[in-house]
Amino acid sequence: MKPVAPLIAVAIAAIALALAAWHPPIVHADGGASARSQAATHAPDNSGAAIQTHAQQILRALADRHTDKWSRYGQARAACAAAARHAPDAPLNHVLLTLTAAICAQLDARLDVNPADYPLRGEERGAGLALNEPDAAVGYTLFTLWDGIQKVYLIDPLGRTARTWHIEDTLRDRTLRHAKLLDNGNLMVLTTNPHAVSEIDRRGNVVWRFENRHPHHDFLKMPNGNALLLLRGRKTREEAIAAGANPEFVHKSGLDYDYLLEVRPTPPTGGEVVWEWSAWDHLIQDFDPTKPNYGAVAEHPELIDINFLLKTLSKRRQHAPRDWLHTNAIDYNPKLDQIMLSPRHFSELWIIDHSATTEETRGHSGGNSGMGGDLLYRWGNPRAYGQGDADDQRLFWQHHTQWIPPGLPGAGNILVFNNGNDFPGDERGYSSVDEIAPPVDGYGYRRAPNSPYPPNALAWTYAAENAADLYSPYASGTQRLPNGNTLVVDGDAGTILQVTPNGETAWKYIVPRHYHISLWQDAGAPPRLTFGTPDNPTANITNKVFRAYWYPRDYPGLQSLDLTPGAYLAGYPDLLDWARAAIIAGDFGERLADARYDIYLDNDGDENILIYFKRPCADEDTRDKFFLHIIPANADDLPAGMRERGFHNRDFNYSGRAVHALDDWCIAINLLPGYPIQRIRTGQHTHAGVLWQADINLDE
Repeated sequence: MKPVAPLIAVAIAAIALALAAWHPPIVHADGGASARSQAATHAPDNSGAAIQTHAQQILRALADRHTDKWSRYGQARAACAAAARHAPDAPLNHVLLTLTAAICAQLDARLDVNPADYPLRGEERGAGLALNEPDAAVGYTLFTLWDGIQKVYLIDPLGRTARTWHIEDTLRDRTLRHAKLLDNGNLMVLTTNPHAVSEIDRRGNVVWRFENRHPHHDFLKMPNGNALLLLRGRKTREEAIAAGANPEFVHKSGLDYDYLLEVRPTPPTGGEVVWEWSAWDHLIQDFDPTKPNYGAVAEHPELIDINFLLKTLSKRRQHAPRDWLHTNAIDYNPKLDQIMLSPRHFSELWIIDHSATTEETRGHSGGNSGMGGDLLYRWGNPRAYGQGDADDQRLFWQHHTQWIPPGLPGAGNILVFNNGNDFPGDERGYSSVDEIAPPVDGYGYRRAPNSPYPPNALAWTYAAENAADLYSPYASGTQRLPNGNTLVVDGDAGTILQVTPNGETAWKYIVPRHYHISLWQDAGAPPRLTFGTPDNPTANITNKVFRAYWYPRDYPGLQSLDLTPGAYLAGYPDLLDWARAAIIAGDFGERLADARYDIYLDNDGDENILIYFKRPCADEDTRDKFFLHIIPANADDLPAGMRERGFHNRDFNYSGRAVHALDDWCIAINLLPGYPIQRIRTGQHTHAGVLWQADINLDE
């Protein structure tokens, strides 16, 4: 759908005018007889207010002259898509919605943005199920949108929705980050603002929540029913310096660090902490011999160098001034009773001993390994412990490190999504999924003296044929499937793949929803899923997901769920489509009986009256003058400025170029003033005279 008339300032003024006195929901003058009016009785009470808010955000972005064009464009696009999200729930607000659509349709032209300036990563792709080959593993895929829509989706192999959880209805005022399906059919979710981990049953009830401290990034349910949580703490600048950190590079507010809790849930909230481990208990430094933890870093790979990366972090304060480790994943191996962590900023994976008691984890002995809470194994960046240089680095800000479970191809090996991103000068520039065979030796790991931990070679790896086509600098994940395929989650591009052992793509799904942009599942007009600006080619990635998980059809957690295939997860309908449907429906309110064309009045419930005009729109309508005059019963009721400028007793006027052409219809709206109105006159002039005219006398 493409407007045939450019948007000009009067249309924006019309939206602003409507916003000024808008009080949703509007009550139709016909008593709600239309099908669309009846459906509105189930709409959220705040749907009109939400559209109003988004319209205001669009206007602010357009009016802002102090922010760069690309930021303003992104903000306006986000608000347009957000308005479209509320459109299905706001059928009585189509008048306001229509004018909002008029602005959204013209963002590119109004901000002088050329879509050709967007560097597109990879091929242009339609959203939804893009590929489903016979060698794809048959099961269900669970994903959540990253910091976007508060829903969790479970789709079947054909991309149809098998289940949707509406988290916004259950956990209000929280931002959904991540969800997993448990064996009992419940969801375990991580939310932020405030940070919490919750378990939600299939009816949407919160059966348990833990929101103490600061859980972040990852969590898991252990075989004994306890929850293993990743949390973040903070040490003051003074505490960091006392631990041997170089004061030159310690942020004024200190250093963050990561720690683990095993919690026995005590519903409905809280839990008993039964085990704890902290990275802060296992430090080493070679900066200040007068401070604790002093030693030769290269001789103690089981310890964490507090000064590694601090200098680099201090140079990137706008990103991670205190987030020293930024652990983004945890996993548990019940056979070894060990835990794996993924400290992103170290570009390593770490393994620790869970069999050690909490007291033993604070020291360097105890547990099956005899090493207490020290690192049993680390891999990915030998520089972090003084046993290599940049050429030896293998991981680059990795995500979703994990053991391949028993019974699956490669069982016992470690699988990782290797993002390829890192600090400037270290980044690789493409992503891969890497598999390694760790050098397990009982409950320990082999390493030659004065050498990095093996292996040097990968057991398996996957990268795109054109490497840059798979590059997700952040988020993302992976999973080994029963038939030997590997799930690859390109988080930044919202793309989920199954790849075969020989690297062929067997299944491909492109997430068709996101907060910031409307994506479509059908084959027509494939959206540009990733775009940037001439100055920042990786900016404004659209349909991000943090991770996705695949579940076989016989997974216990699926057995209690109704998995009747639903609709395809199509994108949010374009805002213009909702406006167009409203216009053609023609049931906005009371049609003025003596009008020659479609003119309607709506009452918004606060005795404010809106007039809405539509008629078939041809080229001549957009070239010539259309007018809408509101004539009061008493000219003294007009604003002084109107009287002085000789407006012939009219309070409002549209020119032809202010009329938005939407498909085959021209539209205009005005909020009628509170004083008595004698007549509404509308029509259209041409250079030869009046093309058409309609007078509505309201005093008869």
